[in-house]
Amino acid sequence: MFGYLKRWQAFLSHAGHMHVQACKEPDVITKFLKNTAFAALMAFAVPAAAAADSPVIQAGAGIQIASLPAASAVARYYDARRNAPIWFKAGQGTGAAIQLVNILKQAPIEGLAIPSDLAVQVEAAVARAQASPAAAVEADRLLSTAWVAYVQALSAPTRGMIYADSFVMPKTPSAELVLARIAAAPSLSAHLKSVSDVNPIYAALRSAAIEQAKLPGGGTSLQLAANLDRARSLPARGRFVMVDAATQRLWMYEDGRIVDSMKVIVGMNELPTPMIASMLYYTTFNPYWHVPDHLVRKTLAPDVLKMGPGYLKSHGYQIVSEWDNNSPLLDPASVNWKGAAAGTVHVKIRQLPGGDNSMGKMKFPFPNGEGIYLHDTPDKAKFAQSLRTMSNGCIRLEDAPRLARWLFGHEPAALTSTAPEQYVPFAKGVPVYVTYLTAQPQLGEVTPVKDIYGRDQMQAARTAALPTAGGS
Repeated sequence: MFGYLKRWQAFLSHAGHMHVQACKEPDVITKFLKNTAFAALMAFAVPAAAAADSPVIQAGAGIQIASLPAASAVARYYDARRNAPIWFKAGQGTGAAIQLVNILKQAPIEGLAIPSDLAVQVEAAVARAQASPAAAVEADRLLSTAWVAYVQALSAPTRGMIYADSFVMPKTPSAELVLARIAAAPSLSAHLKSVSDVNPIYAALRSAAIEQAKLPGGGTSLQLAANLDRARSLPARGRFVMVDAATQRLWMYEDGRIVDSMKVIVGMNELPTPMIASMLYYTTFNPYWHVPDHLVRKTLAPDVLKMGPGYLKSHGYQIVSEWDNNSPLLDPASVNWKGAAAGTVHVKIRQLPGGDNSMGKMKFPFPNGEGIYLHDTPDKAKFAQSLRTMSNGCIRLEDAPRLARWLFGHEPAALTSTAPEQYVPFAKGVPVYVTYLTAQPQLGEVTPVKDIYGRDQMQAARTAALPTAGGS
């Protein structure tokens, strides 16, 4: 079904050096502290389950269901409902229960941190449920506890993703909410599929991983495992922007459908674009370009030493005392340019809006602590290149006005003023996910993409450093 296996082997990539430094331009509206989320992708291996006739349902030797995190909440839920069943209602059959067993069996393939033998225990409980009403009550609670554990594991943050806005921060649903949703679902099977699929990209990657696990040798490739972790952060519904640094493309989504896309330019290997989840709230028209420190040191200061302070004025550069739109301007003659070129003197330089401005006509800031944003660019020729890792970490847009039209929902009103830094808010904030998908689901197949930043290998190394199954 998925024609990816040979290509997977052909596209094994080498680890590269990743530096955290990016654009580093300050956000002149607000400053946000980055919140780097992390998640352990470790499945807990435990010995075989207790015998089916045991009076205590267990999730593994020494691990009783009562010890699982959601068990007490599930017990309270059932007690309040006088043990009204969810899974074994009269006339409902066991189709959804068996579907849950299959979902739990594939959880290790997804890298979810739940007991590895929980599927075995649930499968045995489903069989016992046919024996007596008491066994059915016990099994119903076990299935609900297992389902809550699975759903909560799905909410684990993506490793290496910076969650910079509370709106997009992964939120672990309470056991009560998980159970209320499934109890109210018109179809248990449809609800199980909808929740476990997460989003179309995740569902396609998981299907590929399941097919791969069926091959001789089994297991999930490190690349698929890493991409499942990254895809889990993406929404299934609503409007959002996804920037994929691996393929250097931006995608506009509406309720799981791609409605538009464009090429982008992302960070070079020395200054890779980080993974960030945040929110787009406004567009800045006629933006300043705040020159990053390393470019002042590498380019501007040497140019001033070579051509004199007049170079700055001829290219629209200004020296400011603070990163503030109303900051007083400083005289270039007052700057120690040799120190600036050597990196011992810090100089704040901005470029006025205009044809030479690296930001083009607009930029799209979003909260993050890395100084990363989306922006227009006057240099369109670079989009013709197949590998577009050329920026200082920020994301240059092939067609910024087209993105603006989609974000606003209409043609942005013409701005007659040439005043710099005009902030125009959207009617509603739009989530943005800057991610890194080296496995691409397309037309029923999953195609590997070159690991340009070496992140798959680095994630594999971090995972390998975790305690081994059954270890301490």
